[in-house]
Amino acid sequence: MRKVNFKNLQGHELSARLDTPADPPIAWALFAHCFTCGKNLNAVRNISRSLKDLGYGVMSFDFTGLGESQGNFAESNFSSNVQDLISAAQFLKSNFSAPQLLIGHSLGGAATIFAAQSIPSITAIVTIGSPASAAHVLHLFDHRIPSIQKTGAATINIGGRPFEIQQQFIDDLESQDLQSVLSSSEKAILICHSPQDRIVSIDNASQLYKSAKHPKSFLSLDGADHLLSNKEDSKYVGSVISAWASRYLKG
Repeated sequence: MRKVNFKNLQGHELSARLDTPADPPIAWALFAHCFTCGKNLNAVRNISRSLKDLGYGVMSFDFTGLGESQGNFAESNFSSNVQDLISAAQFLKSNFSAPQLLIGHSLGGAATIFAAQSIPSITAIVTIGSPASAAHVLHLFDHRIPSIQKTGAATINIGGRPFEIQQQFIDDLESQDLQSVLSSSEKAILICHSPQDRIVSIDNASQLYKSAKHPKSFLSLDGADHLLSNKEDSKYVGSVISAWASRYLKG
């Protein structure tokens, strides 16, 4: 494991972790974490390590204003997350090798679908517990939306931590047409979802699958929770991603 920093379009230093095998990687993967999470989430670490052990290089990073990355979370939004992913891919291309695989957890999965269309080297996308609409995340603080609309911003609590949400964040989410972007995508996609997910229901996976073109695949994470808190669940996801993605890698 190696820590690196790279700059996004705003000039902020974003903190990243590289998990690399002993031999040259089969391919590089880029990992987008869930809403308000970070690269140190156990699921991100476990999946990255599993892929590393199977020969992949994996770069995970903290989005703007989260974890060890610079910037103000309140001024970020879904669009800036997509841009952060594009900047991360450019960093990998310049310093190691252009990524071929994008992996996204929850809202990070939605961001990977958008980002993939602007990263020519990407041949495959993996979503894990991802919503069929970027605006799905609004249900986490829908009781605070009237206050945000009235004052322009409000502090919400997610996972025991306070985050400032501005009106621009809501407007940006509501402007995203994920289904349209996915239906026009030429990238292979693997949609992973648990039937027991209580944060993002399995119906979202069905909608994503219907919108996507072939080649598309679905992996049921039966018994897993949204955060893949059981280490065996996340290791399993990593092993399946490795086998599935190998079919779509460039030589």
